[in-house]
Amino acid sequence: MNCNVCFHHCELSENNKGFCGTRAFRDGKIVSLNYGEITGLALDPIEKKPLARFFPGSKILSLGSWGCNMRCPWCQNDSISRGRVHSTSVTPDMIIRRALELRDEGNIGIAYTYNEPLIMPEFIWDTAFPAHDAGLKNVLVTNGMASRETLEELLPAIDALNVDLKTIRPESYRRIGGDLNTVLENIRVASQSAHVELTTLIVPGFNDSEAEMRELSETVAKIDPEIPLHITRFFPAGEMRNTPPTPVHIVYHLAEVARYTLKYVFEGNV
Repeated sequence: MNCNVCFHHCELSENNKGFCGTRAFRDGKIVSLNYGEITGLALDPIEKKPLARFFPGSKILSLGSWGCNMRCPWCQNDSISRGRVHSTSVTPDMIIRRALELRDEGNIGIAYTYNEPLIMPEFIWDTAFPAHDAGLKNVLVTNGMASRETLEELLPAIDALNVDLKTIRPESYRRIGGDLNTVLENIRVASQSAHVELTTLIVPGFNDSEAEMRELSETVAKIDPEIPLHITRFFPAGEMRNTPPTPVHIVYHLAEVARYTLKYVFEGNV
């Protein structure tokens, strides 16, 4: 049976897992192994997602699980993306109740983040729609690799997304288990009904050239020149723990390049 949650469309047989490590074929159906399994829960500033132009100054209850459908060697959340940490079981009602309790502390809703959230769409579905009905905002922080079907099913309950646009080069995306066209199309579709911001982590030797940033920003501008872009600094992590951080001046320079075509550009981790 094929899993249609993301771009990979993994073909699963009994007791086998998909590329993400969280989807499996059990008793004749595909199930989510990380449904309600939470590795992180925190009340974060909205700017940490990062979202700069969506309820600035507010906070949002952020949760993450484990697993990922990409293989970035620089992953900043390597332990949870590879599923090597302890998790706690929660229900959608528990998360919604906690989010409502935190309203007095500035909470506006729930952010699905830390690992790739769209590999567990069932839990997001069961949480986001009733949360929306309760007056809470829903935010996705995603790599944008969901299938069109998955994204469109959830978008009616989603208020904002930050999509990680890792590179503008198709071959570079393929090397890390992704697909550029899928990400760009999902950005286009999501921006028609929700607030969308993008993040590009500048990784030395991968996507840190002026030419690539010019092409990336021009491509985003064709979708909408007012989509905010966060250009952030790489720090050693994952399989690249011995790689030096991105020089600060490179981040600022690439941000200036992006500003030729995009209205809102923000430097991060500098």
